[in-house]
Amino acid sequence: MVSSVHMLLVGAGIVGCSTAYHLARQGITDVLVVDQGPLPATGGSSSHAPGLVFQTNASETLSRLAADTVRLYSSLEVDGKPCFHPVGGIEVATTPERWDELKRKLGLATAWGIGGELLDPDQVRERIPDVDAEVIHGGLHVATDGIAKPVRAAEAMMREARRLGVRFEGRTEVTGFEIADGRITTVHTTAGDVQPELVLCCAGIWGPKIGRMAGVTIPVQPLAHQYAVTTPVLPGGEDEVAQPVLRHQDRSMYFRQIHDRYGIGSYRHRVMPVHTDELTPTATPGTEAPSEGGGWKGMASVHPFTPEDFAGPWAEARRLLPTLRDAEISEGMNGLFLFTSDGMPVLGRSEVENFWVAEAVWITHAGGVGRAVAQWLAGRTPDIDLRQADLRRFDDFARSPAYLSQRSAQCFREVYDIIHPQQPPEQPRPLRTSPFHDRQRDLGAVFLEASGWERPHWYASNEHLVPGRRIAEPGPWAGRFWSPVVGAEHQATRERVAMFDMTSLARAEVTGPGALSLLDRLTTSKVDRPPGYVTYTLMLTPEGGIRSDITVARLERDHFQVGCNGSRDITWLRDHADETTQVRDITGGTCCIGLWGPRARDVLRPLADIDVSHEAFGFFRARRLHVGEVPVVALRLSYVGELGWELYTSADFGRRLWALLADAGAEHGIFPAGRGAFNGMRVEKGYRAWGTDMWTEHTPAEAGVDFAVKPGKGPFVGREALLQQGEPTRRLRCLRIDDGTALMGSEPVLAGGDAVGFTTSAAYGHTLGASLAYAWLPADLAQPDTRLTVAYFDQPRPATVIPDPAFDPRMTRMRC
Repeated sequence: MVSSVHMLLVGAGIVGCSTAYHLARQGITDVLVVDQGPLPATGGSSSHAPGLVFQTNASETLSRLAADTVRLYSSLEVDGKPCFHPVGGIEVATTPERWDELKRKLGLATAWGIGGELLDPDQVRERIPDVDAEVIHGGLHVATDGIAKPVRAAEAMMREARRLGVRFEGRTEVTGFEIADGRITTVHTTAGDVQPELVLCCAGIWGPKIGRMAGVTIPVQPLAHQYAVTTPVLPGGEDEVAQPVLRHQDRSMYFRQIHDRYGIGSYRHRVMPVHTDELTPTATPGTEAPSEGGGWKGMASVHPFTPEDFAGPWAEARRLLPTLRDAEISEGMNGLFLFTSDGMPVLGRSEVENFWVAEAVWITHAGGVGRAVAQWLAGRTPDIDLRQADLRRFDDFARSPAYLSQRSAQCFREVYDIIHPQQPPEQPRPLRTSPFHDRQRDLGAVFLEASGWERPHWYASNEHLVPGRRIAEPGPWAGRFWSPVVGAEHQATRERVAMFDMTSLARAEVTGPGALSLLDRLTTSKVDRPPGYVTYTLMLTPEGGIRSDITVARLERDHFQVGCNGSRDITWLRDHADETTQVRDITGGTCCIGLWGPRARDVLRPLADIDVSHEAFGFFRARRLHVGEVPVVALRLSYVGELGWELYTSADFGRRLWALLADAGAEHGIFPAGRGAFNGMRVEKGYRAWGTDMWTEHTPAEAGVDFAVKPGKGPFVGREALLQQGEPTRRLRCLRIDDGTALMGSEPVLAGGDAVGFTTSAAYGHTLGASLAYAWLPADLAQPDTRLTVAYFDQPRPATVIPDPAFDPRMTRMRC
């Protein structure tokens, strides 16, 4: 028997139930949710999860999804029983480094609108009496954190979704898909065939298997995580959980009350990967194990406890909580859940047009993810930007089993580590290198990594540039992955000329009779300009938010080169292209040198076979030329605010291009410069970075890029919504940190002691001799000379709104 349905959700765990619930609340009820396990405890990760909900994260996206989740779970109950216990959470520090990290984390919480406070050791012990106050420096307390009841919450959402018309079928396994013209037409299940218009895979640890059936790679890895329950140690026990959840991140552990016992989780053990093909469906219904102690029998997501892996964590647990010295482990499990290569969920549409994914979602974020994914499935842009979690953020290499295995293992080991924003992954490296890599290594380049690319941050060969310069030195945190050479490269670029390796910037070639039409309807600026013009423009969401910013160089009538913010942009272009247009990712086959500085023309002129004067080769123009023997596409633009060009050639000519420029530039003091200098110069010049300074939640006017919007050019995606937008109530503005403290971004901005915004990009402006940061502020606090405060490691730093851009506002250095 074949049935049809608008949406089929595969997986009735917490994510599937949350998505179905939010779809139903939007009035979308022609939805079928199937699961191979019994309902409501399906036997997946939701059925054994301890339920901790800690909202504060370095990612604003995850923090907001967690805050959404707390609000949702707090509103749910099943037969009078709550789905969330708002007992709060405390993270303790047993090292000075962790104590500093908790101060920084308080800033993150404040920036993201989550209330928190720092506690001294005695205050921690007042809330959790078993803690040995002598071994801790203090703790971070967030009163709205707590313990979720995952199965109960799933059941509550399932009941409401059913009441509104959604169907749920347990013990129904998906066995295959039929696909035609890039779309799923039929889904085979053990209960019969289903013909859906759209499929969402939220099958948890079985997700990769479901994806393979549909021809989709879902880059997630099931890993085992240890959890144990003690013998009775707590008095009373009438309440399942009354004391705050405790995290001992210096030892990668957490503790939660379970009546008169403790549940203890540990990440401090060997990485235990499991292949999805090794899993079987749950054989018998489970219970809410962590709240009852035990009950895991029959769950495929639970593997046998390995006591030898818990020996070290158990000793550490007894050190922090001396009461455990008289306790034993009554039972435990190695519970499976999903990890990714970057620690973020995997959400969104796949390469199969109507196959969507919502995987690697922890209980902490599941309520918010369900709401956001339901908005997405309904055809809206989620009101929480999901750029960091979008399935399409991954390049092909990041979908490989080898890459996923290594990076997910590192993410597991680092779950509770102190991670610096610039800290590069360990392996596999080097993975993607430009043709200049060998030369850069010879010059002592210090490489950081982004999207698999090795990117020089500074060069040891430039240490001779440092003496005699005034270079402000950042504090210990901002000073990690930093050298005085960064400041010297920054200043010397403004004085002379430097070569920046810009190969890692994603770029696409858009060609064919429909190329202009495609770009015109997806962008906000007028791209119908003669060949040889470069246009900075935006791509918007239908709601008028900034989906990305790109540069479009028209090289020929039907040939464009598009500078993008990653594979998501290239996929977006492909999604909207018809048979008259070809969109080709040319990033890996090409390379780029940014030749920038006041002497850039002196270097390029004798090498180029065309006139590169300002009159012949103007600002924001594109020309094909030869640099010596090397064929180059030259774009006259600069992300650092200096005269110069982006010089693109195919990868095979890269070494020769570098050599020619280095030799010709020697008399002009040319040197290679790294990303540290690049970022500082960018911030001085006021150039926004999409994904860091602005994203889909922001409008062009709010972000200060409305100069790139030309509503009069005709229809484009987001135009109608844009025309309805009123005066901005918030603005992205530049701050000067008046005491010179170097920030890192994501710090809270305060006015009168209240949080009013947060910083985005931050860097020291070595040209101006000032610490700068961009920040989102209420419009009434966004005027120049407004005095504010930035909290940095829980210390107030005076800041002043200054005109934007801070450096060369008349653009004289670039237009010469």
